[in-house]
Amino acid sequence: MPGATLTALSATDVVKLVRSGEVTPVELVEASLARIEAVDGGLNALPTVCAERALARAAEVAADAPLAGLPLAVKDLTDVAGVRTTYGSPIYADHVPDRSDLLVERLESQGAVVVAKSNTPEFGAGGNTFNEVFGETRNPWDTARTCGGSSGGAAAALASGQVWLATGSDLGGSLRTPAGFCGVVGLRPSPGRVASGPSELPFGTLSVEGPMARSVADAALMLDAMSGPHPADPLALEPPPVPYRQAAAQPRLPARVAFSPDLGITPLEPAVRDACERAVAALEAAGVEVQRRHPDLSDAPAAFQVLRAAGFVADLEPLLAGDRARLKPDVVWNIEQGLALTPRRLAWAERARGLVAAEMAALFGEVELLLCPSACVVPFDVGQRWVREVDGVALDNYVEWLRICSAITLSACPVVALPCALSDGGLPVGMQLVAPPRGEWGLIAAAAAIEQVFGMHQRVPLDPRSAVAG
Repeated sequence: MPGATLTALSATDVVKLVRSGEVTPVELVEASLARIEAVDGGLNALPTVCAERALARAAEVAADAPLAGLPLAVKDLTDVAGVRTTYGSPIYADHVPDRSDLLVERLESQGAVVVAKSNTPEFGAGGNTFNEVFGETRNPWDTARTCGGSSGGAAAALASGQVWLATGSDLGGSLRTPAGFCGVVGLRPSPGRVASGPSELPFGTLSVEGPMARSVADAALMLDAMSGPHPADPLALEPPPVPYRQAAAQPRLPARVAFSPDLGITPLEPAVRDACERAVAALEAAGVEVQRRHPDLSDAPAAFQVLRAAGFVADLEPLLAGDRARLKPDVVWNIEQGLALTPRRLAWAERARGLVAAEMAALFGEVELLLCPSACVVPFDVGQRWVREVDGVALDNYVEWLRICSAITLSACPVVALPCALSDGGLPVGMQLVAPPRGEWGLIAAAAAIEQVFGMHQRVPLDPRSAVAG
């Protein structure tokens, strides 16, 4: 089968081809490498390609392995043994780890083949993917625009058909924002659902790893391969008794959902509001009861900023003293913000997070899902570091425009980010589908049905476009 045809297929269909003997894992890697060569020059989504390693591993993969030799991209925040891993920082520009992250070890044990590292902002800080090591990553829908971040390289690679699956990570929207900007699927699981590490901070619950794919079924296939306990991760959960891919195969529209265009906490571009309203109208036409409401998240943005800053101190403060000049200004700002925190402020943020959880629990006593946009803007100019104004409202730091995702982070709820519509300018707009904690199975079943209603999942992969009309 021609490589170009293969890269247009879904991950689930390609696995079937491998198991039937029609295609080999080596042929999958060759198709992926050819597609990377053909299109990534204009995108810079996958700056580090490990072709020799991938071909060697593909030759050893069993056809009946869960992922059957599927090539995937690993975010450049995540270690892959023997492969340059920079974390997007000039401090680690030549770093080559000896050991892979637990997540990579698990995926490879399930038959995945790492073909490349995906680009990310420095230490994953920010919603636009650029760094001083590799430069900026562009959006396949319009290469003048950002792909989002920090899992931006992953989203752009998926949307352009370079890989079938990709790892993402998400603190304040790093998986959900680029999924929405690039018209793909991102799944932020509950804390502990995906084991990661080894880490000096194994008890953190704000940042999680999750699958990115071009459809809900493909994301579910990957989540099955990613899930499960590990002795090095004290929070890791047991896998579900019934695989997530079966949830995707049993799509079920929810009876009742809540929808809020702004969660009461963020300004919103009219283009995003209009696209989401059209998507919600389609759900209502399909028989879903939509209640226009949201929980009280008024303290969530400030609480997230506090807890994020404290995390930056724990994770990156040692670099401030030794390598301050090589850290990007946003990272320096975030660490210094954390160093200035008082115990009283930290305690307040923890209490505020508890209230967020209580508010969400009350809401899920009455509806099955909460729906909201995955970003407050459409993809913006790739040269703009971060969004400084939305609908006339000024924003004073690089995290504020991500409020609609970061507020959900505090809840520990699983989220699927789906493309829901196109803006009037032809750019993808994403919707977050939020479910109760540890409710991934029902969330995936609902997302698979909602994906059909939205009808956006067959618009990728696409060839990179230099501009979008309008």
